Amino acid sequence: MTEQPAAPAAHPLHLEQRGAGPTVGLIHGFTQSAASWEPFAKRLADLWRLVAVDAPGHGRSADVRADLWESAALVGATVGEATYVGYSMGGRVALHLALARPDLVAGLVLVSATAGIDDPAERAARRASDEQLARRVEAEGVEAFVAWWLTLPLFATLPASASALETRLGGSAAGLASSLRLAGTGEQEALWDRLGELSMPVLVVAGALDLAYAERARRLVDGIGQGATLAVLPGAGHACHLEQLDLFSATVRKWLASASHRNAP
Repeated sequence: MTEQPAAPAAHPLHLEQRGAGPTVGLIHGFTQSAASWEPFAKRLADLWRLVAVDAPGHGRSADVRADLWESAALVGATVGEATYVGYSMGGRVALHLALARPDLVAGLVLVSATAGIDDPAERAARRASDEQLARRVEAEGVEAFVAWWLTLPLFATLPASASALETRLGGSAAGLASSLRLAGTGEQEALWDRLGELSMPVLVVAGALDLAYAERARRLVDGIGQGATLAVLPGAGHACHLEQLDLFSATVRKWLASASHRNAP
């Protein structure tokens, strides 16, 4: 993808882009970067303009500090009107953007995402866990932390060859720690009761082997209602967009090419 450094006032976050046509904004997951979307972007650049951002606290946006609502505003200011694809943390940012600025979101693809933790006690426990992770990355540094992060059960089905490790190492420990503290799942308010506000087409994707997030995906679709489509990818876990790249790309391509997206920006 082509890097496009720009003045902060024009593009608050670092971005990379490929292709031409209707714009598709890409928001990565925790520890990743815009470059993590490169294999996917290659598969869609014949018909769409793919714009991937380094989220706050990550990559070349490592010095940016922002909570989820602020992150959504920064992404919207960087990419503009588009159909947005967000994975995990990026899916939560994309959901916030769709709720805050629906005028910027022509369509929404939520991958291994959630609308938050309902139970206050569980949310507090997750916030404490996120703080422990923040302290760990500060103590160990990015390389050691990411190597450990990818050994977690959440990524048990992700082959090392698909993890794109090199795209995860360009940020800073302070940036990742700030992301956990400001935009971690423990800090996210539950948004399940606001899903009905989404009027744009929504595709919700999860891996069939990631049972918890597959269930959350079904709940997202139920909450959104009309206009939401569910895709559960067989043989894939949490990082389903990496584990089943061809199937994921084909699924999103078909959805983007549907009638509801032909006039997307």
